[in-house]
Amino acid sequence: MKVAVQVGLIALAFFASVADARTNTTLPDLTTTLREQHVESASVALIRSGQIVSTGAWGMAGPNRAATVSTPYNLASLTKPLTAEVILRLVSAGKLSLDEPMDRYWSDPDLSRDPRRMKLTVRMALSHRTGLPNWRDAKGLAFDHDPGTTTGYSGEGYQYAARYAEHRTGQSFETLAGRWLFAPAHMRASGYVSAQGETAPIAVPYDDAGKPLPVERVTRYNAADLAHATAQDYARFLIAARNDRGLTRVIAAERSKSQADLRPDICTGTKATACPPWTGFGLGWQLLGFPGGTTMLHTGKDAGAFTFAAIDRASGDGIVILTNSDNGWRVILPILERTASDPKLIAFLRGQMS
Repeated sequence: MKVAVQVGLIALAFFASVADARTNTTLPDLTTTLREQHVESASVALIRSGQIVSTGAWGMAGPNRAATVSTPYNLASLTKPLTAEVILRLVSAGKLSLDEPMDRYWSDPDLSRDPRRMKLTVRMALSHRTGLPNWRDAKGLAFDHDPGTTTGYSGEGYQYAARYAEHRTGQSFETLAGRWLFAPAHMRASGYVSAQGETAPIAVPYDDAGKPLPVERVTRYNAADLAHATAQDYARFLIAARNDRGLTRVIAAERSKSQADLRPDICTGTKATACPPWTGFGLGWQLLGFPGGTTMLHTGKDAGAFTFAAIDRASGDGIVILTNSDNGWRVILPILERTASDPKLIAFLRGQMS
């Protein structure tokens, strides 16, 4: 899958134009916005100066079930920053390495006859430079490109890094995530394995016609997809990531710099006007290098889900938006506008439409 499809944020085709003051810290009622864009529900957490200042939920999380701030949502690819943070904290603690070959501890059996596997590192995996596809096909896992030579969005790369972490530490990745991320960040309603109906029911996915889709029960972790959380819990994580909690200064600096230049892919033609001076994959995030500060950004899209998270590292202003609809992308710009979010970020996202 082309990088531009993933990091271009799915072509956000509709936006509102509300010019609230940047000092606004109260979430507006989004009921009408959701109804107009045919989105079943949204849960939002607003961050200002590194603090959660407002949370809210609107619409239906399932048939005859209203969404609340306690409703967990499928994070889709917002799972990847969680996985990256677990691994980077382990690197900071000296338990893993960014640049040693992962093959020393684990390699996928599908690649056993391909010597290129010996070049794979955590740095490549977290910055989408493994040369592996997004997901393997029926024939198994194989390289699309030589490792480290090109950028290609890859969930398989994240799975690879998580398996390396398990074999290097001797602990399951779920155990590592609980110890190094979920517990310290107080992410009480979050995890890689869902328990639909056992505790807080997860938001039911809906297609673009408003038809409910089956809820995929997750019984084994996926390091790149399908983790679940509330918007408030994910905002807690986002703040911790912005503050480099649990990272050494060296690893924080590595996470915060571009490991893979994305401008040639997403800042071409008319899109270039609203692009920042630099943008690329860091370790776990897309980074937007605006004058005066870097924004950490990620989105997620699965069947019946669209998710969004961003935070300005300098100001500490950010937002988490979780939806349970194929149409969820339609409300991202309206919500950013109505919450008086960063005009530079809004302009960038709008520019990706052109």
